[in-house]
Amino acid sequence: MLTKRKLGRQGLEASAIGLGCMPMSQSYGPADEGEAIATLHRAVELGCTFLDTAEAYGPYKNEELIGRALKGRRDQIVIATKFGFRFQGGKQVGVEVDSRPETIRAAVDGSLSRLGTDHVDLIYQHRVDPNVPMEDVAGTVADLIKQGKARFFGMSEAGIANIRRAHAVHPVSVLQSEYSLWERNLEADIIPALRELGIGLVPFAPLGRGFLTGEIKRAEDYPESDFRHNDPRYQGANYDANMQAAKAVADLAANKGVTPAQIALAWLLHKGGDIVPIPGTKRRKYLEENVAAADVRLDPTDMTAIDDALAPSRIAGPRYNETRMANIDR
Repeated sequence: MLTKRKLGRQGLEASAIGLGCMPMSQSYGPADEGEAIATLHRAVELGCTFLDTAEAYGPYKNEELIGRALKGRRDQIVIATKFGFRFQGGKQVGVEVDSRPETIRAAVDGSLSRLGTDHVDLIYQHRVDPNVPMEDVAGTVADLIKQGKARFFGMSEAGIANIRRAHAVHPVSVLQSEYSLWERNLEADIIPALRELGIGLVPFAPLGRGFLTGEIKRAEDYPESDFRHNDPRYQGANYDANMQAAKAVADLAANKGVTPAQIALAWLLHKGGDIVPIPGTKRRKYLEENVAAADVRLDPTDMTAIDDALAPSRIAGPRYNETRMANIDR
């Protein structure tokens, strides 16, 4: 069973490794509800009980899936979901954001209904809305917490200034952001600020969007509906350079008798007790492999070798296209 870690100073505890549920409903190939439900059940058995979802995943389908799969098991899981994108007619409107107070309240009520619960443990603002003062966002979330509809407040891909503004209104327990051996943009400024404020970090895409698993293809080999088809790091010369970088991790993993994915997750766990990665998967096989990473021990020499093998300068291409990068508050 996975141990627990504390995220933030307000009392939130989560399994040391969580489960990113998005791939069960979108972006990474066709859905398989039977296997997804079996994976969710297996996660609970293994103590991987920190489940990450969002109204945007599907949209709505992922929350509905979790609600069906985990009916009767609410007290065994910690649910994190998100608001903040714009929807019309049941579909997401591009990458347009909407964190108006009335939208937040409606979004949370919708999430509770789909999840089949009266509260979520963690509610994130999915992306910062530049048109809504952060004080209004944090104040609305604070009201929802007072009402018992959520327990803790989180932010996703937010920058330092907005984190501080939100935290001044209501304590932020968690920042969710992309962070991995593959993507180190948080290290210079964001992580020190989080530790100053007592905010935990939940890295998504901790396996480098698949590159660190060693089981990926070129962008053109994925269907257009697959996120990787349009990922700059999967394209052309970027792909070739990134495969060379990933090989260094694979070699280190082979020397320790573990998988590259386990090395990547173990590296994150060794970066601090305030970090809980949420590798996404829709299959029991990979869930079990990911959870086993908690038992991988890395000494200072290992950590240095891994850092050197995948220095940021070795990674080619931006992590999103220009449209998606514009939504990142950095």
